[in-house]
Amino acid sequence: MTVTRLDQGQRYRPRMAFLKKIEALMMEMQSPDTGIKTQTQTVMVASIPHAVTGNDILQWILQRLQITSEEALHLGDLFVKYGYIYPLQEPKNLTLKADGSLYRFQTPYFWPVQGWAADDTDYAIYLAKKNIKRKGILEEYEKEHYNMLNQKINYKWDFVIMQAKEQYKAGKERKKEDRYALDCQERAYWLVNRTPPGMQDVLEYGVDRVTDPNENKKNTMEAYRREIMYYQQAIGKTRVKSSVSLGGLVKYSEQFLSNDPILSGCLPSNPWITDDPEFWDLNAKLVEVPTRMRVERWAFNFSELIRDPKGRQNFQLFLKKEFSGENLSFWEACEDLKYGDQSKVKEKAEEIYKLFLAPGARRWINIDGTTMGITVKGLKHPHRYVLDAAQTHIYMLMKK
Repeated sequence: MTVTRLDQGQRYRPRMAFLKKIEALMMEMQSPDTGIKTQTQTVMVASIPHAVTGNDILQWILQRLQITSEEALHLGDLFVKYGYIYPLQEPKNLTLKADGSLYRFQTPYFWPVQGWAADDTDYAIYLAKKNIKRKGILEEYEKEHYNMLNQKINYKWDFVIMQAKEQYKAGKERKKEDRYALDCQERAYWLVNRTPPGMQDVLEYGVDRVTDPNENKKNTMEAYRREIMYYQQAIGKTRVKSSVSLGGLVKYSEQFLSNDPILSGCLPSNPWITDDPEFWDLNAKLVEVPTRMRVERWAFNFSELIRDPKGRQNFQLFLKKEFSGENLSFWEACEDLKYGDQSKVKEKAEEIYKLFLAPGARRWINIDGTTMGITVKGLKHPHRYVLDAAQTHIYMLMKK
């Protein structure tokens, strides 16, 4: 069986690259020269052409990609779950069995890389045809979908029934093996695109994108001019030598080595492995007596101290002795403004101004006139980062 490559797009969908890679492997698998050898097999008293076994698929993947058996079996499962290969004997079992179980390659028309999503009308026709064929015997979830679609597209239900009857009549005129193969193809397609309850919906990708992320947009002369200016400015900037950067990285790694639970071990024990919560108790945010390792980490740099709630608490006690406790309180208020609720930004900004920045404020902070001017001007139109200049100034004061 020879398959020709189709340009099937899959625009606006984030999994395009992933599905295209599977498609390329499918093309190789079905190649007359390098692909899997297919043969006619008897299933349900019908001779089905171009059937392959799960073991043949697994062996081909192992030889082609040079991967482990576990990886090959997982990849084979993906082929079945995404509808590129479908089982003949257990249609609902969308996994690859590494034995003599029979599978068949899905026709490219039903591949999930088609640019359009599965249509409700097509699904309604499929269910109506199945309902006619089985004389009303559908599975529970299919009955629910059938009734729901009847209400949803009732205005063209006559068209749905007419199409279902026509397809049913056309199917009866086909050979038995062709009819069985087509039924398997349709069933496999809808098992993937209209997943029954309890099965994983592998094609769930969220809302369709409005624009194509893979589209190559043509830039204007102005865009190219800005890009050239950017690169010219970048060339003129001084750069840190790679040896200096790598040296700083090595120094940082050596400094934090003892505090890395993966490289140096987790003391007293990893609570996720031993079910002993002592580690969490000793390292609670506001534990009464912090561990020695935690205190030593505060000495690494000021950001480590101020990032730790217990370190901030002790630093606040020190600042109160220096009569400058309002500095840390202001910094914390700025952090709350920056990472808090968007709906309360204006309210919080006004509170911070009244408490720390307004003339005669109860906890007035000492910042230079330039920074104060920038901050007060920005407060006329408050946003999350309106106090960044004042916060940076206070941060540097505390650091010194």
